[in-house]
Amino acid sequence: MSRKTIPSHLQAYASKQDYDLYTPINQAVWRYVMRQNYHFFRDLAHESYQDGLEKSGISLDRIPRVDEMSKCLEPFGLAAVTIDGLIPGVAFFDFQGHGFLPIATEIRTLKHIGYTPAPDMLHEAGGHAPILSEPKFAEYVRLFGQIGAKAISSREEHELFLATRKLTQVMEDPASTPEMIAEVERVHAEKMKAATVRSEATEISRLYWWTVEYGLVGTRSDPKIYGAGLLSSISEGQHCLSPDVEKIPFDVDVCIDTDFDVTKQQPQLFVCQDFDQLIEGIKHYSERMAYRVGGTQSLEKAQRSGQVTTSVYSSGLQVSGVIVELLYDEQGEAIYLRTEGGTQLSFEDEELPGQGCAVHHHGFSAPIGRVEGLGKQLEELGLVECGELGMRVGSQVSLRFVSGVEVEGTLVNMTFQRDRLTLLSFKDCKVTWGDRVLFEPEWGTFDMPVGERIKSVYAGPADHDRFVFEEQDVWTVHKPAVVWTDLDDLYQEVRDLREEQRTTWEAMDVLARLHQVDPDDWLLRVEILELAIAFEDKSLESRVRAELSEISGRRLESRSLIENGIKLAEQEPHTILVKQMT
Repeated sequence: MSRKTIPSHLQAYASKQDYDLYTPINQAVWRYVMRQNYHFFRDLAHESYQDGLEKSGISLDRIPRVDEMSKCLEPFGLAAVTIDGLIPGVAFFDFQGHGFLPIATEIRTLKHIGYTPAPDMLHEAGGHAPILSEPKFAEYVRLFGQIGAKAISSREEHELFLATRKLTQVMEDPASTPEMIAEVERVHAEKMKAATVRSEATEISRLYWWTVEYGLVGTRSDPKIYGAGLLSSISEGQHCLSPDVEKIPFDVDVCIDTDFDVTKQQPQLFVCQDFDQLIEGIKHYSERMAYRVGGTQSLEKAQRSGQVTTSVYSSGLQVSGVIVELLYDEQGEAIYLRTEGGTQLSFEDEELPGQGCAVHHHGFSAPIGRVEGLGKQLEELGLVECGELGMRVGSQVSLRFVSGVEVEGTLVNMTFQRDRLTLLSFKDCKVTWGDRVLFEPEWGTFDMPVGERIKSVYAGPADHDRFVFEEQDVWTVHKPAVVWTDLDDLYQEVRDLREEQRTTWEAMDVLARLHQVDPDDWLLRVEILELAIAFEDKSLESRVRAELSEISGRRLESRSLIENGIKLAEQEPHTILVKQMT
């Protein structure tokens, strides 16, 4: 999909898929995992999986082009967008809420072929995309994105996210030294230990994990796999249906109470009856979120986050900024809020003229609550009623709130939206609460949102396109030019032999050279074995089997991968002679 169709506030997270950066080894890793998963999951995954691969433009034989995938997803009301690895949860969910499937363009290394905690093409494309061809599941993912984008996180969680992103980058970087890995693991462990606050983002990420990533559907006795984490991991996928993994009926509250460890196989999984149950579940959960509840507790969530959030007054006026202070009445209800840094005032997600971060660049403060002496809420007053109460532009106005906050100054502007008073602007204004001065006349214009209560609080600014963040993280990862190794050349030769259906005497030559280049490489030997079996070359087959047996004996971590490769080569000997989809 064209970059222009991506919402402007999300374009900073989008990247470009440079297909020429994929090496023959990358392609072989994709092919091995996808062929293994396809043949293993075709009877164990949700019924949409097998057809969903083709419908979403995914070939078993080669890494997909995301632009082509995006065109294939259009009939489902979706599109694909490339990103660089991990991005903030709010942005990830926002993409999904707008109908985009974020796809990390990296591909796991051969060393981590079985599983990697870093997002990659196998996970995003091979795991997520096929099940999205199921309309109800696509509806759930999009709804989840719309709700998840509003989830408020804690300051510690954001720091943990940055540490996790760094960890995944270092772990997958071939140039990383053991010392570099140890250091990022140390920092990550520290941040994880500090992230003890259970926020909305914590709960929403757990619900996402146990459904979209690791979910099962059907019955506990015969569940089907739909979670992308299972469908993209050889080891997880084969482990998940064993009796050792407890199958728990899907329940939102149990899901959000259950933490997970991305580095370990999951000891339990949740089984939903159908995808309608998931849709009802996320709707049920949203009822307790700050964007639906509002009030003091929601403002406190925003303050604890230390990040930009939006507080919506009952008049509809939206205040977007970093809340740093709340004042309370005797009942413990928030009566005044203060932000620091750029702050934006909006209505219906559109910044009001002259009320952006450039004007409120030092922060913002405003009262919350009912004004004394009025027969109705302030936002319910019309222009005539305001005039009858002495509130006219150019007049001296004094407002006293039930909380004791007093605002006194010259009224210079009244803003109405949809016939409701939303904003009063004063000059020469002083705001006090008892002995405390909250705003001095020399500080400039005092813009006072109108609203008796805060009806909603959510993550991020109201008008993304106009909000100016003081610190912009750079998400684009520099990717150095790729230089093929001698081993890559051998992998390419075998791919050419397979696709051009040439005889195996050339494969024997590749095998001989492989001894010199990498005596421990097992994956290319599995591909050569496929050719030997398909062409019934018993001499080559015998030699490759002997070498794979030797490697399996001295490299125990690769034994199951080798055995699975041999098993599939024996079960599907002629499929490799059929020209694969490109």
